[in-house]
Amino acid sequence: MRDFWVSSGHHLLDRNANGWLQLTDDFLKAYLARPELVPPPEACDAERALHAALLADPRRAVTPVEIAALADADARENWQVMLEFRDRLVSAPSLEAAYVSLVRNGVGQTPLLFLNQLTQVVLRNALDAVDDPYILRAAEMLFRPQKAAVVNGALLLADAETIAMHEEGRAAAPLVAMFSGPSVTELDVLDESNAAHYFHRSEAFDTVLSFGGGAEARRSLARVLEIWIRHMIGVAVDIEPVAQAQDADWAWFVGLDAEATRIGNALWRGDDVAETELERVIAIFRLTFREPNDARHDIGDRPVWLILALDRDDQVRLKPQNLVTGLPLAEAVG
Repeated sequence: MRDFWVSSGHHLLDRNANGWLQLTDDFLKAYLARPELVPPPEACDAERALHAALLADPRRAVTPVEIAALADADARENWQVMLEFRDRLVSAPSLEAAYVSLVRNGVGQTPLLFLNQLTQVVLRNALDAVDDPYILRAAEMLFRPQKAAVVNGALLLADAETIAMHEEGRAAAPLVAMFSGPSVTELDVLDESNAAHYFHRSEAFDTVLSFGGGAEARRSLARVLEIWIRHMIGVAVDIEPVAQAQDADWAWFVGLDAEATRIGNALWRGDDVAETELERVIAIFRLTFREPNDARHDIGDRPVWLILALDRDDQVRLKPQNLVTGLPLAEAVG
């Protein structure tokens, strides 16, 4: 199998008998070496000493006195947040269990960056046997926001951070920008001609999904969501993209992002929803439980609708935690 998302640190982790990730000191040390956690040049001696001590023993207890000794107030807060996150990882039987605990019991002060990084490494484990570039590129949506653009009538999704970097470059050369198309046109749309190269560039996050130009991207995202649900909560489901929710009597829905949740709630209540709001919905999926007994008794074999939408900045900020916390599971499941 070809490797991908190496920077997630998956190769530094062990796996238990169930295939879930086991925390290692090497993974924690690599985490401490991330740019967000390395003390900046202006850091005080106490912060440098704390960082060095944790690199030597990443599970060591850190006392309130050590935190109080840090000269910078922001540094004190940042280290408290990081250590709370570390302790949650250390105390959990697996990284998957740590993720489930975080999203079901409250993320607390855990930054979105940390949650996305945890999502990536757990998803990397779930997708370990997958070698379909379309599925892997669609999976990036679960931990990296996407910027949408319509080009030649097709809805394209590109990594938001990558687009921002291109926009910065254009700002430095306004004349070039004037005669160029949207930034997304400077990136490669994933297709048969370049799909095999995904594994060589998976760390760049620089390929584009033709999300509205064909069904491949939506089908690939559906497969990712099936794998994610099976891996995280042990429930087998079938998910398929549909043009619209055919069942007028919705049994249940899950918004895959904050905007989709807001729109779905309004529709659920029977509110009038403006056409411009509905146009933000870019995908609807039909989810069915393979074993109806895995669902609540009032759901059974009825479909659950999954909704994906653009936010006000034309970004997709998919929240995979909604599938861990929002599905109508039987009490004995998940």
